[in-house]
Amino acid sequence: MTKPRSAPAATPGALDLEPVVDAVELRLATLAQALRERDTDAVELQASELHRALAHAVQCFMRAAQHGGVPDPMRRRLARASAAVASQRESLSRATAALDRAIDVLMPLPRAAAAVYGATGTPVNRASGGILRA
Repeated sequence: MTKPRSAPAATPGALDLEPVVDAVELRLATLAQALRERDTDAVELQASELHRALAHAVQCFMRAAQHGGVPDPMRRRLARASAAVASQRESLSRATAALDRAIDVLMPLPRAAAAVYGATGTPVNRASGGILRA
């Protein structure tokens, strides 16, 4: 009589990766919440924590890849988390650019204060048409 086959056991690496990906997803969620609340202290803290969680995840995934591979579901979850990070980065970049443009409109630099540099790295006087005089 043959024994019935049981479901394939999860690889040890898959079990180890679950809490790692959970931590990244949690940090993403808390960073998103801090951004919605416009809490700059919380944004700074959560961004730092997310960075740490992502660095740890990369190390764990590399170790798992060297010792038997990374299961597809874990790989997809980390890929989704990575896409969410990229999306948040892009949103912050657009918001920063919009803020910079608004500040430029509200507080333009005086014409003389706007620095222009020549090819050698020395300041060029705009009034002289870009010609350096000794």
